[in-house]
Amino acid sequence: MKHLLCVLLCVSFIFPLTALDTQSYSFIDHLLSISQAKAPEIYGDGVIFTFPSTYRRVGIAFAHEGYSRVYWFKKLLKHDDIPPGASKNQSGNDLVGFKDSGILFYVYEYPREVRELQYRLVIDGLWQRDPLNPLYRTDPSTGLAYSVVTLPPPSPIRSTYDAPAGSLRFSFSAAPGERVTVAGSFNNWDPFMYELEEVSPGFYLLTLPLPPGKYQYVFFYRGERVLDPNNPRKVYTRDGRTASEAIVP
Repeated sequence: MKHLLCVLLCVSFIFPLTALDTQSYSFIDHLLSISQAKAPEIYGDGVIFTFPSTYRRVGIAFAHEGYSRVYWFKKLLKHDDIPPGASKNQSGNDLVGFKDSGILFYVYEYPREVRELQYRLVIDGLWQRDPLNPLYRTDPSTGLAYSVVTLPPPSPIRSTYDAPAGSLRFSFSAAPGERVTVAGSFNNWDPFMYELEEVSPGFYLLTLPLPPGKYQYVFFYRGERVLDPNNPRKVYTRDGRTASEAIVP
């Protein structure tokens, strides 16, 4: 747990938090599992772009933004397992414990209305298409090549309150074939009692009849607690953790 928290802090400092929940344990584990730079990968509601860190500075810009903004890649730092008895650095302090993975990365949370990402990279000051992405096109008017990522159709957004009277509707988007459960003050926080049904690939749903009242809850996905991304109301529970909250009128 201590090692994972260190990795979590490391990545949180080098990458901003978005609705993709880039500070979740599942995202951190997935990011750290990348062994080499590769073609763009769709993850949740975002795309992970990677590039070798042998290049000094890499940025990305998108056609739907008019190429007006460049997002700069960051170094992916991985934990350096230091064997017992390892020497210290010249300053006498312990070794830092993180090393360059050889990968630069950027995670872009794409707008729901965009069905195809068209982008170009800035690699050490030169604009070009992504050499790691085999999908690209050439603009006939300018002759410039740009890279392409085809995006999946968006999952329907259904609010917790979008449910019949006397019930709450819980929805969650994830990879297909996963197990997603919900727990809360309505079932003594039992993470195994209520499992969401995968009603379409990657979209999970559960409508739960409940008497009128105020309820706190969280989802459980891949062994971790996840707040409801479709519900902006967050509260602290008695044990000091954050949870989503909804009211059955």
